[in-house]
Amino acid sequence: MKKLVLALLTITWLAWAPSVRAELVVVVNQENPVVDLSTRQVVDLYMGRFNAYPDGSEVLTTDLPNNSPVREAFYRQLVGKSVAQINAYWARLLFTGKSEPPQTVPSIDDVIDYVKKNKNAIAYINEAELTQGLKVVYRFENPQ
Repeated sequence: MKKLVLALLTITWLAWAPSVRAELVVVVNQENPVVDLSTRQVVDLYMGRFNAYPDGSEVLTTDLPNNSPVREAFYRQLVGKSVAQINAYWARLLFTGKSEPPQTVPSIDDVIDYVKKNKNAIAYINEAELTQGLKVVYRFENPQ
């Protein structure tokens, strides 16, 4: 009987969990002139291919620490790679001197503060953490 109840609870949770999963968004300072970014532009910014917004202004990319589940989810959704794979990618780029990785910021709260204080900053956060002073410029399509 206990196994049946546990199985039913697990099935219910699995069916319900995707609907409550926080959605990631990419944000900038509300004073930033960028209105929206394409998937390709976000990839190019976070993978070091470009270091400027489409209007030519400098971009200050931010990243969360390696052990952050939000960071893992961001790179999985953005480029289909784990944080370990992203770290290996950046190690190769740093060795060649071609680009610098995003600045690591200790926490979501610190990321939000940084973006609010820096007009050219860009970050990824859970949509539930949106606050005044931030503007969403990219939303991930709903993963199925």
